[in-house]
Amino acid sequence: DVQLQASGGGLVQPGGSLRLSCVASGFIFTNYGMSWLRQAPGKGIEWVSSINMADEPSYEVFVKGRFSISRDVAKNTVYLQMNSLTPEDTAIYYCVRGGRFSWDAATRGQGTQVTISS
Repeated sequence: DVQLQASGGGLVQPGGSLRLSCVASGFIFTNYGMSWLRQAPGKGIEWVSSINMADEPSYEVFVKGRFSISRDVAKNTVYLQMNSLTPEDTAIYYCVRGGRFSWDAATRGQGTQVTISS
């Protein structure tokens, strides 16, 4: 079974940083791109960032320049470094299997809560 365990969320002040991690299991990690999605309170799921099998990143416009996606294939882990956080970044963040145009929402795990507040 595909399992994706996200962690690293928390409560930080505006302007702060967080690093999310997602450990993958149940599939060959190097055969897939990986993506981060988020869901803010009362809103739908939105795509945030992806990294493809060639380790090429892509970002939604509202996080470009602030967030950075990377992965460690030896650890089957994908990361999302988030800087200059704003209250609008408050959401549950999920990692999913698949790249920018092929991510599969059904693979998301429980997600990790990110709250930006002073």
